[in-house]
Amino acid sequence: MTTRPAADVAVPLLDLVAQYRPIREEVLRAITRVCDSQRFIMGPEVEALELELAALLGAEHAIAVSSGTDALLAAMMALGIGPGAEVIVPTFSFFATAGCVTRLGATPVFVDIDPVTFNIDPDAVARALSPRTRAIVPVHLYGLMADLDRILPIARQAGVPVIEDAAQAIGATSRGRQAGSLGIAGCFSFFPSKNLGGFGDGGLVTTQDAALARELRLLRNHGMEPKYHHKRIGGNFRLDALQAAVLRVKAPHLPAWTAARRRNADRYRALFDEFQLAEHVDVPVEPNGYAHIYHQFVVRVARRDALRDHLQGHRVGTEIYYPVPFHRQECFAALPSASGAFPVADRAAERVLALPIYGELTEEQQRHVVAAIAEFYGNGR
Repeated sequence: MTTRPAADVAVPLLDLVAQYRPIREEVLRAITRVCDSQRFIMGPEVEALELELAALLGAEHAIAVSSGTDALLAAMMALGIGPGAEVIVPTFSFFATAGCVTRLGATPVFVDIDPVTFNIDPDAVARALSPRTRAIVPVHLYGLMADLDRILPIARQAGVPVIEDAAQAIGATSRGRQAGSLGIAGCFSFFPSKNLGGFGDGGLVTTQDAALARELRLLRNHGMEPKYHHKRIGGNFRLDALQAAVLRVKAPHLPAWTAARRRNADRYRALFDEFQLAEHVDVPVEPNGYAHIYHQFVVRVARRDALRDHLQGHRVGTEIYYPVPFHRQECFAALPSASGAFPVADRAAERVLALPIYGELTEEQQRHVVAAIAEFYGNGR
């Protein structure tokens, strides 16, 4: 049994080539179908993708857009968020969560995160509410849904909508309910590294609200209806037909890919136990009733940067999601909430490290990763 890292094993953070290899011919046929049709903007491929993803995600309506960022932006625009409005967001997330709020002239209000799940702290949400609050944006970070059982009642009592940032959480569930199906809108990303990734940028907004769906479809095409008549100022948020065709090939594989990631997460836990690393490595949690899709397998470790250098030396890919919380970003320094205290997010930014978790990861590769971590902490045997 291998208990030390092997010199001849390499483990990239993500291996999209391994995912692509078995579906290559099907993907190429789909791309050829679009090329032969010469219909590249919207059209039947996009319409079919929307229907298929609505069914997959338990949504009445699915509106394909140009990126996960534009999904958030379009949802906020459709809800009339603009100057004078405040939007509550976690301070620990990808930049788009807060950046879209600012682009609309509204004010992001940063709140801290839960110390166990990394997701937005519901108690902090309640404290941050004000008469100017126009939306709450919980992020389902790393593939684990935020605590909407607590957040949704807070939002209802305040009379403000919840926009789910589900960019990292396609297929995640809480008590059998799909990410993106519980708030007024759910926003997804098809960036290539996502669990369901395209061959470029892409995104989706889901909603159960027919009026909101209609507004989103209007906004993604410059607010134009009929042609050259503009009722609202929208944007160019359309999804390319080529991306839709690729995503239609990949979407049926998503449940199997998710199951593989979950198996790999369980194997990591077993390996960390085997190597007796509990005092050095905090592994991701999966609360009772939740299904984590492990977009990222993020551990908390001491001496994180030194460990990362050590793993790089053993050809193990890692990433830090995220090293600089919003309240410490230069572009947000003037915001009132940026001067607050966010001890949990600050601590997370110092300790988090994402390990490879893609579905094609082998047991040998995972053992190599954990053996290298054990060697760093002096537990190699």
